Amino acid sequence: MTQAPKRREKLASVAQAADLVRDGMTIALGGFINSGHPMPLVRELIRRKRRNLTVIGPASGGLDLDLLVAGGCVCKLVSCYFGAETLAPISPMIKRAAERGELEIFECDEGMYYAALHAGAQRLPFLPTRAGVGTSFPAVNPALKEFRDPIAGEPLLAIPAIRPDVAFLHAGFSDVFGNVQHVGTSYGDRALYRASERTVVFVEKIVSNEEIRRDPARTSIPGADAVVRAPFGSHPFASPGFYLSDDAHLREYLAACNVLVRTDDDGPLQAYLERYVHRPEDHVDYLEVVGLRRLLSLSEY
Repeated sequence: MTQAPKRREKLASVAQAADLVRDGMTIALGGFINSGHPMPLVRELIRRKRRNLTVIGPASGGLDLDLLVAGGCVCKLVSCYFGAETLAPISPMIKRAAERGELEIFECDEGMYYAALHAGAQRLPFLPTRAGVGTSFPAVNPALKEFRDPIAGEPLLAIPAIRPDVAFLHAGFSDVFGNVQHVGTSYGDRALYRASERTVVFVEKIVSNEEIRRDPARTSIPGADAVVRAPFGSHPFASPGFYLSDDAHLREYLAACNVLVRTDDDGPLQAYLERYVHRPEDHVDYLEVVGLRRLLSLSEY
């Protein structure tokens, strides 16, 4: 009798995850505004000076995307919103770069965004939608093509597929085989996973396969290509079920960005990048800079 193939462990380091990214690639970053972003990867890409990346953010993107723009890594962004809720209605460095013509924004609404991901997941060139017909979306985003449907003859928009080379996500748990369980709905992350060629998930905790199998319905990604154990891996953003967002840290970053936006003085932003991105050699170094007392203060309860 032929033996079943042995399951392959998929544990990886932050460095190995970053090795997958080359200049000019299209990558996806999961999460939702102030929660659930793979921050060790973001900081590592800035340290490695990756350039000309097309970054597919969540439908509602956070300051992780802004930090990548501040680090000079991004040439094009795809998302429907960039901001930090009450801390920043709009991401300052993204706004500045777009206004200066240094950054391309793929203009879309949330329906178009998910249509593009669903097209990518199905390996279709596009999906049709009624959303946006009769609006200025096709004028501001020429990638959206208006056409007349051959069945009913009504006008529709063709939304081009999004197919990231690699999706980088953050979640609560995984076993060593890449079976990932989010805390929460994970709807956006799952859409990025389905559309992407490969998926790497940073998790707060590695658990046994038996623990995953206790409640298989909670498995949101059944077989990531790699998993990275990264406690506090979403800091300074929240990780549902583990810790809240570090709003004081986010305000520190925003204050540095606002000095640049208002005065063209990049000194405070460069100081922030030096302290939290360039000087720490790895994720653990970063956590030591932040400090254990600060991290423990972010408990949900």
